Amino acid sequence: MMNLPERFTYPFAYAPHPLVREAAEQLIDAVSSSDELRSLFSEGKMLGVLIAEDPEGRRIVLNAFSGLAGGRSSIPGFVPPIFDIADPDGIFRKGEKEIEQLSAMIPHAEGESLRSELSARRKFLSEELQRKLFSSYQVSNARGESSTVLEIFSRKGKVPPGGTGDCALPKLLQEAYRRGLRPRASGEFWYGASCGGEVRKQGCFYPACTGKCGPLLEFMLQGLETDPNPMEAEVGSAPVIVFEDDWIVVADKPAGMLSVPGGIEADSLLVWLQRREREKGSGVKIYSCHRLDMDTSGVMVFAKSLTSQAMIQRQFENREVEKSYVALLSCSENAAHLPPKGCVDLPIAADYYDRPRQIVDPDSGKPALTAYEVLSVNAKGETLVRFIPRTGRTHQLRVHSAHVMGLGRPIVGDRLYGGADFPSSRLHLHAESLSFIHPQTGKRVKFSSRPNF
Repeated sequence: MMNLPERFTYPFAYAPHPLVREAAEQLIDAVSSSDELRSLFSEGKMLGVLIAEDPEGRRIVLNAFSGLAGGRSSIPGFVPPIFDIADPDGIFRKGEKEIEQLSAMIPHAEGESLRSELSARRKFLSEELQRKLFSSYQVSNARGESSTVLEIFSRKGKVPPGGTGDCALPKLLQEAYRRGLRPRASGEFWYGASCGGEVRKQGCFYPACTGKCGPLLEFMLQGLETDPNPMEAEVGSAPVIVFEDDWIVVADKPAGMLSVPGGIEADSLLVWLQRREREKGSGVKIYSCHRLDMDTSGVMVFAKSLTSQAMIQRQFENREVEKSYVALLSCSENAAHLPPKGCVDLPIAADYYDRPRQIVDPDSGKPALTAYEVLSVNAKGETLVRFIPRTGRTHQLRVHSAHVMGLGRPIVGDRLYGGADFPSSRLHLHAESLSFIHPQTGKRVKFSSRPNF
């Protein structure tokens, strides 16, 4: 029997353990073979599995679903909710009914004064209901401590968003602690159709959301040794200087290195280049001109003066810089049907409650256009493509690859958008080439590097 890891899954960036993947496949089979469950989940639902051990060392598998399913919070075979908002006699349903009655009265109220009074009353009742609701969500951690969702967020100076405490992983952890089990590994994955603009695909694993689950899981995991944040792991290889003169320096950034200093304790390519100049004693300052995602490898240009920086940045802003990327896309049952060339045109916006994830938003998203060309398909069914981005939105290539209305194939190793697969350890996306007008010579120059995947 395969051993489980000693440390619990880091929930915000992970590749699922093989036993977690096996448990997920068994749950998908069980749901798909049940008319009732398939009907409840077919429109799209995040499911979760947690593997734990009881005091005798026996392995226990727990299943959960996020939110409600068909208006139900409890379904046989799944852990119970932390707090049952579907209880018809509970505070949520009663409070919700009172608010709905006020909402129905407002359009028919005579006079602006009365409408304003009713609106203010509705707002007060809504805020009071949220406060009561999140005071009713009582959660535990591995130290045996308990707290409410409201208290946990208040200590961070935050207000819990709607739906906090209803995601699969908090439910799983709470049930494990209630039953005296030791959590060993977990994973959350999608079942059913893709939901709205979110990047979701059945059977793909996704990290826990940061907005609703960030502070909550930080508390619930206390006392439980977890895997380190892979985003803070040491970079496996050093940057390579591709080109350098008195005005610019072009470097090949390894995957896992920040482009510029960020919110985590990790080295960045900018700092690495600045340190390199100090060690040479050149007195030259290095300036950032653009960025690549931390997980993306490939060529980047930096300037050696503010003037050069401004000239290059202007080219990026005016879309005069020509870029190409190569990526390895996950296998799909429809891989053979991917046209050899094409464009993905899907507007992108930030996922407010789960940054840095992005979503497809046709209403308020920014235009995003990506041209692609299929280069090859390997024996595993993975597709090597070249991307030519016509715009430069955050995570554009990753979203356009993974979204069902895009290519429908997450990039291999993409922990955010469903491409993470054990034992893959990196995002298979590489900035292959960069072409721009040199700030001194006025001539177009092009630099490139090859991926190591």
